[in-house]
Amino acid sequence: MSQGWQNTACDLSEHATAASPDASQGAEAPAAEQRPEELRLIEALLFAAKEPLDEKTLGKRLPPGTDVRASLKRLALEYAPRGVNLVQIGNTWAFRTANDLAWLLTQEAVEPKKLSRAAIETLAIIAYHQPVTRAEIEEIRGVAAAKGTLDVLLETGWIRPRGRRKAPGRPLTFGTTEGFLSHFGLERLTDLPGLDELKGAGLFDGHLPENFRVPAPSDDPALNDDEEPLEPADLDLGLAPRLDLTSDAGTCE
Repeated sequence: MSQGWQNTACDLSEHATAASPDASQGAEAPAAEQRPEELRLIEALLFAAKEPLDEKTLGKRLPPGTDVRASLKRLALEYAPRGVNLVQIGNTWAFRTANDLAWLLTQEAVEPKKLSRAAIETLAIIAYHQPVTRAEIEEIRGVAAAKGTLDVLLETGWIRPRGRRKAPGRPLTFGTTEGFLSHFGLERLTDLPGLDELKGAGLFDGHLPENFRVPAPSDDPALNDDEEPLEPADLDLGLAPRLDLTSDAGTCE
């Protein structure tokens, strides 16, 4: 009886030893999945950059064959629940404080200077109608452009000279910048509110002309057929094209 019980105990012990992993192996936790090296490189580049970077610029610093867009999308998903988010701004990418935590930075924020009504209207016209010339802005507003209005918008970095219209006088055409998208929290121009959204916000009283419509803004940076590139002198002088804007005439607002 005693011998039979001893044999049974030995059999059970051997079976348990064969079925169980080695004690030292069982103590080891499975290795955590490692993040692809490309994500770490992109993360480092974006953190170190002074301004948003586009995919082409990032691709030049990454190993050949890296799918930059897919890596950015994955990194954006990883950062989505964090205090800092990876966001797309036009054709570029950057880290930004999460929108719901913006209140934390209110004390450090610089109080912006308020734009005049004329500047706001001019900016809206450029955003929705670009590329647009000064004369076209005046025609839409129904009043001559105030001296310095375009200057202010150029200095904020929200608009830029795009090219020159193929018309007498070759006037400058204007469009918005990625700085405009970044400031107003837009990924692309098509995120601007349409007519229904503007009505819902109470910006229209309902007494609109029968054929009234809000233009669909375009993100295409390429010049239109009726535009030609800026001249080297325009590019070298930066905001020098403002010299073309100072000969206001008529009633200004």
